[in-house]
Amino acid sequence: MPRQPQDAGSVAWVIGAGSGIGQATAVRLAGDGHVVAVTGRRVEQLQETVRLIEEAGGKGFAVTADATDQASVDDAHARIQETLGRVSLLVCSAGTNVVQRWWSDLDPGDFARVVDTNLNAVTRCVLKVLPDMRAQGDGQIIVVSSWAGWRYMSVAGAAYGASKTALGVLVESLNDQQGRYGIRATHLVPAEVRTPIFMTRPVPPTEDELSRMLAPEQIADAVSYVTGLPGDVCVNELVISSTSNRIYRQNSAYTGEPGLAGEGE
Repeated sequence: MPRQPQDAGSVAWVIGAGSGIGQATAVRLAGDGHVVAVTGRRVEQLQETVRLIEEAGGKGFAVTADATDQASVDDAHARIQETLGRVSLLVCSAGTNVVQRWWSDLDPGDFARVVDTNLNAVTRCVLKVLPDMRAQGDGQIIVVSSWAGWRYMSVAGAAYGASKTALGVLVESLNDQQGRYGIRATHLVPAEVRTPIFMTRPVPPTEDELSRMLAPEQIADAVSYVTGLPGDVCVNELVISSTSNRIYRQNSAYTGEPGLAGEGE
């Protein structure tokens, strides 16, 4: 399917753009022709994202904000509108997890913090952009979820798994209720991506394991593809993994290994 050219000056707002998937996506969208507003809590990281955008010939605008705080989201959106204009594309990529994630040692405050970052923050940002999108009769929302939001994933823990699973329903409700106004939403479901969140795992992956995961830039490529489709095409859900998928390999009953006699029989 052919890509659609981006409108000159169309505004993309990327939440969680200071590192990982959010940063790579912001740089890629700028290369596609969007003016990109990048939001996160750490000003130094956002400045680095803007530097990368400008180095690639794009236009970026950094707005420090905490997506778990309504007043902060309100202020960030107002500044983006005042400086750049209405947001036509929202990418929600902020996410977190905790080390103490099992029911035997789960803290209620940690659970609430993970849900607020992974789920409630998405709702806050979506609610800010919907009125303008409805008035304009178009708009696109990409919600970066997780394999743990598509299939039960034990290692993710209760808070992360529950919050990411809820995003699938959130996106479906957007397409159900807002598709008639020309607004399309995508539940983007990556498997393991080598980002800093892996350092919160009780047993962090090895360097070799990290090397076999998806790169943030590959997820950015997927976002670029979805956002480049014609406005009357909606990718409701997109699941993407590395070919050497550790999630399958760790839970597979299949014992074959490449190069072994009889492999594949």
